[in-house]
Amino acid sequence: MTNRAAGIRYARALFDVAQKEADIEQVGRELADFAQLIAAHEALPKIFSNPAIPAPRKKALVEQLIARAGAMTPVVTKLLLMLAERDRMAILPDVATAYRNRLMEHAKVVRAEIVTAVGLPADRVAALQQGLAHATGRQVHLESRVDPSIIGGAIARVGSTVYDGSVTRQLEKMKEALAAQG
Repeated sequence: MTNRAAGIRYARALFDVAQKEADIEQVGRELADFAQLIAAHEALPKIFSNPAIPAPRKKALVEQLIARAGAMTPVVTKLLLMLAERDRMAILPDVATAYRNRLMEHAKVVRAEIVTAVGLPADRVAALQQGLAHATGRQVHLESRVDPSIIGGAIARVGSTVYDGSVTRQLEKMKEALAAQG
């Protein structure tokens, strides 16, 4: 099983438990903060992914990190200790990402990104966000990015769906059509 798949399974289980025993948003924040704490230190990800270091030592390290991190929700603490016991701390970033995605799905929020050749004014971005929200029936978290290489037009990503209306893509289509003709 890949780290991503395992992360999704752990996140799903954590989310189900958190709905019954804790504040799901707080659990998400604590999980993301702890994952960030580990990522911020160069040695920690290497330690947790090193199979030569025994799981009990990794668990002791996690216990120290939890103590330094301050008060955490019991479900997050249990998950972190369980990951350490099973020598699975290396998948923590995948668990945090999958949990955040699950939280957004629960709140009926979808991530979207709009890429344009030039920056868009704030009112245009807001109008796009509103249009995407109407089209998807969900609240949209829209990020705008500039990429001059697309020449013109726009590329929109809504969830896992990509709508490519860039001039670069249109030119590629024309090239393919001309090449197919002979």
